[in-house]
Formats: sequence, structure tokens, C-alpha cells
Amino acid sequence: MPDLSFIAQALIVIYSLALFCVYRVLLTYRTAQGAVAWIVGLLGFPYLALPLFLFFGRNRFSGYVRARRLGDRSVNYLLQEFEQQATAIPQPAREHFNDELQVLSNLARQPFTAGNRCTLLKDGLATFNSLFDAMEDAHSYILMEFYLIRSDRIGQRIKTILKRKLAQGVRVYFLFDDIGSAWLPKGYLRELRKAGAQVASFGDGNIRRRRFHINFRNHRKILICDGHTGFAGGINLGDEYLGTEVDQGRWRDTHCRIDGPAVIGLQLAWLEDWNWATNETPELHWHPQEPPPGEQEVLIIPSGPADTYETCTLFFLNCINNARQRLWIASPYFVPDFQIINALQLAALRGVDVKIIIPDKSDHKLIRMAAYSYLVEASRAGIGIYQYEPGFMHQKVVLVDNRYAAISTANLDNRSMRLNFEVTALVTATEFVRDVDAMLAEDLRNCRRMTENDYKDRALLFRLGCRAVRLAAPLL
Repeated sequence: MPDLSFIAQALIVIYSLALFCVYRVLLTYRTAQGAVAWIVGLLGFPYLALPLFLFFGRNRFSGYVRARRLGDRSVNYLLQEFEQQATAIPQPAREHFNDELQVLSNLARQPFTAGNRCTLLKDGLATFNSLFDAMEDAHSYILMEFYLIRSDRIGQRIKTILKRKLAQGVRVYFLFDDIGSAWLPKGYLRELRKAGAQVASFGDGNIRRRRFHINFRNHRKILICDGHTGFAGGINLGDEYLGTEVDQGRWRDTHCRIDGPAVIGLQLAWLEDWNWATNETPELHWHPQEPPPGEQEVLIIPSGPADTYETCTLFFLNCINNARQRLWIASPYFVPDFQIINALQLAALRGVDVKIIIPDKSDHKLIRMAAYSYLVEASRAGIGIYQYEPGFMHQKVVLVDNRYAAISTANLDNRSMRLNFEVTALVTATEFVRDVDAMLAEDLRNCRRMTENDYKDRALLFRLGCRAVRLAAPLL
């Protein structure tokens, strides 16, 4: 017969820990839905909820925050120097437009820079060709930071170029995410290290420092060459991004290349991540090219769970609330919280052409189900939700009127808003906006507009499943 005193003591310990976790939830929660879900789970099913909370319940990357504070002196100095060097964005004719962009600049803690040349890379083939060319042209260093890296044809090509550049005396810093690149062979990394590359994962460093941080992902996809050429967008390093056939059909994604002073903003985001992973601050170039390579204004917006504000959420809200004629958003994952869906409804009700492009086929079935639950409230407000049918659309793009466009790593879901480290490049140049307009218009021609009947006409069990998954959206 079991010792009842031992069972009582165990229950006291378990519920004491559960109550402590509830205390932590009440102190730190960001959404009421997520807080209620955790509290109910911790009090009702503490045996299951306690370990889940330890690994997935945190919404603040405290270790990164502490590392950021320790590194603030050097990073703030570089940021101040960047602001002094950067060419201020010209005053637009409309004061409201200027205020809108100034808010984003304040949010990003970075200045808009002029003198850039931005190139829209509409697919994987264009991206990799440009990326390979930039790496081959590097003379001083190559900085890499990708969520997912594979040891396939693209991965092997990357490794070959890096080894050749290392032999030429170019420094290579290779940063990857532990979760996204979980299947990257250790031999791949050993080869790079043997060739002289500095290699680190985002979870590297002191185990005590990174304990229970498994729920936070570095979702950025950045490549920087010599501090003058940079890349950002949705494309990881894998063959599927070439548009080859996978389970979801052909992948559709977008990236952009930036030449000019805005690359320093990308480099600052990379440096914080590298410093967190390695406690090192390598010597890099911080002075823009002279003369500047172009005339376009660009703002780099890093975001993540170590920010003072919910940077990613506020970015999307700012775009939605300031759209006047149209708001087109492409996102593979559409699970917005109440404030985002309410803002989209208000935009549509004031006459803005709101179009959301999502994939017909997805690599995440639960999130795809959750998207269906928004169809009724979206359709009734006039929000157009379009399913991209040729394959899996993975791009993250925002187009606001004819005024600016953003190429990002961030999705319209809770993970990007609150848990992932993301980065966005916002461009105001007319020609770049026109290119994004043409690209999304072509994507829309390959889409089917969804209606509330796509949800209402499905089986009751499916509808219940969609609503249940939506309830869990803050925890996905």
C-alpha cells in the first residue's frame, strides 16, 4: 500500500509549483486568452501543465534581455554612430505619412536610411543566384543567420563557397537556429569549422543561461557581406525554396537584396544574436559606402521576445491602421489575435481594399485549420482571404497603398508576434513598391477567394476542430 504521507507531500509540492507558475503567469502575461489557458491547465492538470509551462510558457526571453543589457554599451554606441552617419529620410509632402514612418523608426530603434538600392527577389532561384554572387564578391567577411539550413544541393553549394572564401582570407560567421536546423548533420558544421569558419547555434553557450528557452526561435534569414550588401526575407537554405515539388506542392517565397547603409541595421540585429550565442563581438565595418549605391529609403525592423514592446504586433497594427486605399498581406500562417483581426475589420469597413493571401496547402495542419475559423468574421467585414493554389506559399510580404512595402520573416501568428526573433525590411521607393504590387497581383491571379461558406458548409466536427485550435492559438 502506498505511503499516504509521501503522496500528500508530493501533491503539496506539485500544487505549490503550479501556484508559483500561476503567479508568474499573472505577472508576465501578454494576452488574456493565453493566461486563462495556462491558469486552467496549471490548476486543473498540474502534472501535465507544469512541464509544458517550463518549456513553452515563457513569453519573455529573460536570458537574451540580460545579455542585451550587458552588451548595451557597445551596441548603443554603434547604434548612435549609425544614426549620425545615416542620411535622414526626406520630409514627405503629407505630414501624416511622416508621422507613420517615424513611429516605426522609434519602434525599431533604428533610423530610416537613404542611399540604398533594393532589389526584389521574387523566388528562390533569383534569391540564391543573387546570394551566391554576393558571397563570391565578399572581400572581408560573410555573416550568416538562418532558421533552417539543409545539407542538400543548396546547402552543399553554400558550404563550397564558404570554404573557398575562407581559403581566400574572408572571415565567415555562421549562425543557425537549433530547432529549425535540428536535422543539419554535425559533419556539415565540422567541415566549416575545420575550414576556419566561426560556427554557433542560437542556443549555444552556458546551459544554465539557456534553460527552458526551447519555445523561443530565431526565425531570421539574414546574409551580410562586408557590411554593404545584405539579404532578408522568407527564404531559408534548402532545395524546396527553388520551387521543387514537396508534399505541399511547389514552394513560393520572396526575399530582397539591399545594397547601402540600411545593411548596417541588419548587421546590428545579427550582432546582438551573435553576441547572445557566443559572448563575442567581432570587428565589423560600420561606415556606409561612399558614394551610396542608390537613392531608396529603407528601415530595418528587428523584433523579438526580448523587446520592450511587442514590436512585431505594433508593426502590423501600424500598417493596418494607416492604410488608406489598400492593404495586401501575404502570410503562410494566418492566426491573428483579437487586436489584429479587429484592426483588419476596421480597415475594411473604412473602405480599404484588404486582401490576405494564405496557402491552400500548408506544412502546419493545425494552423491551417485555425485560419478557417476567421472566415465568417472576415467575410462579413469585407476582408478578402485568398488561397494560393499552385503550391505552398511561404512568403511574408506587406503592401500598404502605393506608399511602402515590407519584406519580412514574420507571419501573422502568435509565434512571430511574441515568441520568434524576426526581421523586416520596409522600403518606400516607388519602383520597389511597384515591383511588389506586380508580384502580389500575379499571386492573386493564382488564388481563389474564400468565403464564409468554406467554413459553414464543412462538417460540424471540422468546424469544432477549427474553433478548438483557434482557442489554442496563443500557445501554438
